[in-house]
Amino acid sequence: MDPETANRWLDEHFADWLRALSPRVERMACTGAVLTMPVTPAIVRTGGIVSGQALAALADTAMVIACAGHFREFRAVATTNLDLQFLRPASGERIECTATIVRAGKALIFARAVLTAEPSGKEVATATATFAVPQ
Repeated sequence: MDPETANRWLDEHFADWLRALSPRVERMACTGAVLTMPVTPAIVRTGGIVSGQALAALADTAMVIACAGHFREFRAVATTNLDLQFLRPASGERIECTATIVRAGKALIFARAVLTAEPSGKEVATATATFAVPQ
């Protein structure tokens, strides 16, 4: 899997509002994906902190792309559960999200993600999600 293909998936299969966050696939494998999102005034709230909604959207998107990497093609999956744990306020130049497939079955895929503020390298949130695979 190459990042160029995965970035095309973002353009072809994701909503306009999500693409407005400018996520980018940096690395891709059949076991996971790494995406980044620039920290812009549009996603920063009072105090210079990245909004939790933007972090949740990045985590979900990264895990969906990781699912596509598992399939080696884009397949629509449905988020059935998304759980985020905020560890500290997120700030910096960009947020990096490393998503990993934990277990993939025929009907469900379980994934986790770690979100890191860059350039500090500090973890700002973790997430887990379950995705239903249409049959």
